[in-house]
Amino acid sequence: MKGFKIKLHPTKEQVKQLHMNFGASRFAYNWALEKQKSNYENGGKFISNGELRKLFTQFKKEEGNEWLHDVINNTTKQAIKDLCNAYKKFFKGLSKHPRFKNKKKSKQSFYHDTAKIKFTETHVKLEKLGLVKLAERNRVPLDCKYFNPRISFDGINYWISVSCDVNDNQVTSKNKTEPIGIDLGLKALAICSNGTTIKKPNITREKKKLKRLQKRVSKQYDLLIKKKIDKKSNRLMKLEKQILKQYQRINNKLNDNIHQFTSRITSLNPSHIVIEDLNVSGMLKNKHLSERVKESKFYEIRRQLEYKCRRKEIQLIIADRWFPSSKLCSCCGHKKDKLSLSERVYTCDECGIEIDRDFNASLNLMKLAL
Repeated sequence: MKGFKIKLHPTKEQVKQLHMNFGASRFAYNWALEKQKSNYENGGKFISNGELRKLFTQFKKEEGNEWLHDVINNTTKQAIKDLCNAYKKFFKGLSKHPRFKNKKKSKQSFYHDTAKIKFTETHVKLEKLGLVKLAERNRVPLDCKYFNPRISFDGINYWISVSCDVNDNQVTSKNKTEPIGIDLGLKALAICSNGTTIKKPNITREKKKLKRLQKRVSKQYDLLIKKKIDKKSNRLMKLEKQILKQYQRINNKLNDNIHQFTSRITSLNPSHIVIEDLNVSGMLKNKHLSERVKESKFYEIRRQLEYKCRRKEIQLIIADRWFPSSKLCSCCGHKKDKLSLSERVYTCDECGIEIDRDFNASLNLMKLAL
């Protein structure tokens, strides 16, 4: 199973229809949640997905609900199914209680029926929307079965994501190379046991521009409060869109750097890759380091390594959180009792070796695989 996410270029008329489906999906989800809550308060049991769908079909026939017939049929059906799945996860203790979706804050997306979707080299055919242009040619395989297609909007662009069964075997016939230990850090993004150091991308200019835009938006909101105006001005909406674009630009720059790093490491075809299980939530509590921790995207590095290693049959080892990779000497194995964060060079009390602290940790991680 391989997932694809491609940007769409809809026409003005198609944009209107897309937003109508976003609204219908959110409406059906909230309607089903309200039914479940009111039923529970009256002493009733959990209403199944099938029963809710039958009730919603009757609800669509009522006066004033004619607009629900203009949207894709499976949009509302899947929204109700998603709500029931959210409740099942809640009952199992895997997630919190489902909440009502908000037009401004919730993600705008809807499901499309797999039987009624068709991809060509340049377009995708959607129910009631017709052919919608794709931003990339020949990205999605044509002759295969599609799973869980979703259309979404991130505030700027429209996207379609779909999974399909493809032959994507990337296992090479080359012999496996020696294991690689990776020490993730804040100063440099990653220090590898083979001597590779991955630096963080410079996003200072982007952050400065973001700060300037946020100041301008703040002044606009102060004017609205001062003049007691409820409606946003065109200038304010334009500035908010620019801020959203700037956030995306920063995020894309960080993600692109991680993709290049993980692809470069897995292309070496090592027998094992070893990384640490970091306590990121604990690191975020440090107000002096929290921003740099967020920019490092440690979980994204782990997520990408997991699926890229799986494709190439490389064994990924997650070292225990309490493994003293920084305190151990990579030469003689002596362990230091204390090692402050300011000590960037590791000096062994036993053998006297002096080595970079992070490189020493990566060597210790590499030895875990051996």
